[in-house]
Amino acid sequence: MSVTFESGLLRAYFVAGSQDVPGRDLRDVLATMLKAGITAYQFRDKGASQLTADERLALGRDLREQCRAASVPFIVDDDVEMALALHADGIHVGQSDAGVQRVIDAVAGQNLFVGLSCSMAEEVSAANQVSGIDYLGSGPIYPTTSKDDADPVIGTAGLARLVDQANVPIVAIGGVTVASLPAIAQAGAAGVAVITLLTNSTQPVADVTAMRRAFQKN
Repeated sequence: MSVTFESGLLRAYFVAGSQDVPGRDLRDVLATMLKAGITAYQFRDKGASQLTADERLALGRDLREQCRAASVPFIVDDDVEMALALHADGIHVGQSDAGVQRVIDAVAGQNLFVGLSCSMAEEVSAANQVSGIDYLGSGPIYPTTSKDDADPVIGTAGLARLVDQANVPIVAIGGVTVASLPAIAQAGAAGVAVITLLTNSTQPVADVTAMRRAFQKN
């Protein structure tokens, strides 16, 4: 059964692939984060990942089942075929990935929600003209080392401008720390999408709780 999109799902959005947890099993990491209370999970296995296509699909299948058991949406990054094969709840597309309209058309009727990365006003303006985008991922808010191809930092002031402009909720990405959550919430984001904050966390329950609480009213 697919999870219906609503903005509260963006509050504590965990993003990770095998490359983000070297020496650890991503299944175990996700189990910990699900127990801690994440509100969404995106399977983003690329870059330094050493997995074959078959291994990636098998891992994704296990992660999908973990999310389903916890009633947490499972989102696939950029790969329509994998998203459909795994019966994902959503798919996230970057500006340099397959055109978002093509993705929307490809998943039509499959009950997948669609997220799009936007870091500039021009990109948000274009997204506002497309029917079928459910949320935007905007940033990096702060400098980040998790993505080699990250866009220039926009800061919370830049985030606030994009929030005012967008027709759909925005989840903030890039360099997020627990200390920065109040400022990001003040800028109007619906939540934060994080990699390092949680993959490096020594207290995941406290960190996820902080994420959820920061965006309770957004």
